[in-house]
Amino acid sequence: MSQKIHIYNTLTKSLEEFEPVRPGSVSMYVCGPTVYSDIHIGNARPVIFFDVVKKFLDEIGLNVHYVSNITDVDDKIIERAKKEGIAESQLTNTYIEAFKSMVQALGSDLPNVMPKATDYISNMILYIEDLISKGYAYETDQGVYFRVNRVEGYGQLSKQNRDALEQAVRIDLDQQKEHPNDFSIWKKTTDGMHYLSPWGNGRPGWHTECAVMNHELFDGMIDIHGGGSDLMFPHHENERAQSLAHDHHGLAKYWMHNARLDIDNQKMSKSLGNVIYVKDLSDIQKQAFRLLILAHHYRQPIQYSDSLLSQYEKHYVSLSKKLRMTKLELIANKVTHQNMHETYKKRIIDALSNDFHTAEVMTIVFEMQKELNKTQDHLEMEIMINTFEWLLPIIGIHIDLDVLKDVEIYLLWQQARALKNFKDADEYRKQLMENGYI
Repeated sequence: MSQKIHIYNTLTKSLEEFEPVRPGSVSMYVCGPTVYSDIHIGNARPVIFFDVVKKFLDEIGLNVHYVSNITDVDDKIIERAKKEGIAESQLTNTYIEAFKSMVQALGSDLPNVMPKATDYISNMILYIEDLISKGYAYETDQGVYFRVNRVEGYGQLSKQNRDALEQAVRIDLDQQKEHPNDFSIWKKTTDGMHYLSPWGNGRPGWHTECAVMNHELFDGMIDIHGGGSDLMFPHHENERAQSLAHDHHGLAKYWMHNARLDIDNQKMSKSLGNVIYVKDLSDIQKQAFRLLILAHHYRQPIQYSDSLLSQYEKHYVSLSKKLRMTKLELIANKVTHQNMHETYKKRIIDALSNDFHTAEVMTIVFEMQKELNKTQDHLEMEIMINTFEWLLPIIGIHIDLDVLKDVEIYLLWQQARALKNFKDADEYRKQLMENGYI
């Protein structure tokens, strides 16, 4: 890897040079959805950001294996399925497909692997048995718990103080727990979906699901574990604790967390009822929302508003029209050139190499658009368009530059204008406007 990458590691709270565990390849795990409902735009932030991480690392020659899990066994799923009077699997299959559809509608690629928790239940049982045999877990009448105090360094990821944790923890219903901070890795129950285990019928804890899927899908420590900042504690802290106990490593070399997207100074949450679902955005709004996300550094909180989305919708429409018209003009004038604008390309690579600074990339994008607006030189225009065509797939912004079908209309428009045939020129201009060029 010739290009040096620097990543802010949540574990160390510092910017570190990225050195993959295995040279030339990158293993990345990002926590995915719990599939009991459609995703809202707050859920979509990691979907967009970590997609750009993968695409950029692929672009600079690293082979990225990207895994994002599907939580398809959970109390919320059981409650929703009961409410709708359907099987849990019917509910989860519906929302798995809905999630995949929204991932792609937002301009992201599907991860290489999207494992479902229910496909790894037997592996989870074996994993828990191992933790018990090593003294890291114990059984009560209500389930199996992980002994937090057995793990050296518990709280390092989220920078939680153990004494503060003990004071903050609520009184637990299970009086057999050895310590208030011990967390459930198996819940004994016959309510809803459940599985037979050495500890009776039940289902695994959420933290264990992700830890086990990591263990099964990757060979040892992975490079990047990502997700929203709200997952840092307890979810990621508890994943890491189990990996330290079971596999004797901290699960990931680099931990990355995107900040929240809030609305009205509140966390966007289905329980609060203040959500905007991705499916309710128009196609243009989905692209505008992606621009909005990329225009903020991933560790910067975002205060969402309809007016903010509207602002980026204008940016997207303006950029789309400019690039499409420029491409149309170049094809009509038979301008072909393979070079890119090397200065802009280098600035973009440097920005993404610096902790994936997409906000800086968007600043460069708007600079490039301004330059296109000013120039009349076809060679300069072609170099800029080539640079955009290289960049857009990396950041996942879709602008249709397949404009061959409209070349004839453009040429007729130019001819009518030259002949001062204003009636025909207006008609051709109207067609170009309807097709998204003007």
